[in-house]
Amino acid sequence: MVSAQSEPLSAIDWLSRSVETAPLFEPPAVGNATAPDVRVTPLDRPSKDPVGLLPPEVTGLPRSIWSASQEAVLVDLVRAERVDTLPALQEFLKVLMLAEADPPGDADGEGALFLARVDKLLDLGALEPAQSLIEQADPDTGPLFRRWFDVALLTGTEDNACEAMRDIPSIAPTVSARIFCLARNGDWPAAALTLNTRRVLGDINAQEEALLSRFLDPELYEGEPPLTPPARVSPLTFRMHAAIGEPLITATLPLAFSHADLQPTTAWKSQLEATERLARHGAVSENVLLKHYTARTPAASGGIWDRVEAIQRFDVAMTARDPVSVARTLPDAWAAMKQARAEIQFAKLYGAALQNLPLTGAAAVIAFEVGLLSPSYEAVAIAAAQADAGFDPFLIGIARGTPQKLPANSPRALAVQEAFDSRPPPPELQSKVDEGKLGEALLRALALFEAGSGGDLRSVTDALSLLRAVGLEDVARRAALQLMILDRAA
Repeated sequence: MVSAQSEPLSAIDWLSRSVETAPLFEPPAVGNATAPDVRVTPLDRPSKDPVGLLPPEVTGLPRSIWSASQEAVLVDLVRAERVDTLPALQEFLKVLMLAEADPPGDADGEGALFLARVDKLLDLGALEPAQSLIEQADPDTGPLFRRWFDVALLTGTEDNACEAMRDIPSIAPTVSARIFCLARNGDWPAAALTLNTRRVLGDINAQEEALLSRFLDPELYEGEPPLTPPARVSPLTFRMHAAIGEPLITATLPLAFSHADLQPTTAWKSQLEATERLARHGAVSENVLLKHYTARTPAASGGIWDRVEAIQRFDVAMTARDPVSVARTLPDAWAAMKQARAEIQFAKLYGAALQNLPLTGAAAVIAFEVGLLSPSYEAVAIAAAQADAGFDPFLIGIARGTPQKLPANSPRALAVQEAFDSRPPPPELQSKVDEGKLGEALLRALALFEAGSGGDLRSVTDALSLLRAVGLEDVARRAALQLMILDRAA
């Protein structure tokens, strides 16, 4: 597993300081020209917490998953969830973040849990769901608009956000955001005047002034050395660096920034690297991955180009439904996907189709594992058992929900087996469920599984037991299969 030290920055750390919430009224000054520090909270604003994109009939989760828990506890748990984990757990975490659910009983109108959910989606690189969730809630507060504005900057739709910023009086842009949006809206004289005024007033620092000056008049600085990259890169500074012809490399930035490299104007290699990085976190679909892999013919070799060539050759063989060509190209294609950690996208693309080809030997074994990683894992397992093809019976047992009936030949297998052998969840998780704190129990189970897959296998057993006990059998089986098949030790 990826070490905690390499965990990417949270959205809380990289969001642009782009907007401020304007006061609802200007309190009178008494005795001097300084307004007293008054905090105003509107009492009639509905909570954002119940907003979601997935209703209970889709998630299979009750609306009450959060209502019995304390808001501060849930916020801390959501923020602590790792994004570098097994794909099945990444996917389920997104479901939790997008679920329609009643707010915690002690929640106020500030929507702290809603913001934490949005931020976790941003940490996972899930910009489109995050954007839809914000828009469903209506970004009419400073914190929400700030997130919506940053998503727009990373997806190239900032003009709409700038227009909205201009039309919402309660959203006060910071100096940099105001100048940027004035320019994007075509009012370059006002942008220049604002910059000059704020420079005189000392409202911007030297680094902000240098970037904004080049953004407004890049020709004036032709021949000058490039600016020093900022220590803290936000979507706003990132977008302006790109606009002045000094783009910042996304590989060292939080995952969400990689979406900016998917634009058609970006070099193909950068598009490929960004797509692979996003695929590792389930932040792009399998079709997007294949589209970038097959966009053109690689003109070089080594590294990512070898992966592109391997996938292109295999895709041609699969399109032709030629078993000989598939058997020849599948091992290299699978090795490429394992290297890119995009096995699940590969399985969604080809897992079912591979079962219809008469493959033998090593290719048949790979096709079997790919099928178990696909949505059709149970059908693949049933067919393999009926054919008596000699595939790993323990994997077949997991896919069918019956690994307890088979011998376990490794510590991981034993941990999985115990969870399926009617083992009850640990008391500390079961008590949460009994108290109506299902969402809290699930968040704790996800964290347990992540810790367990790194070595404490009893935690894997406990997490899987909880998932199965509350009816999340599909999540438990897919997580167990991925634990056994995918190499996530490093």
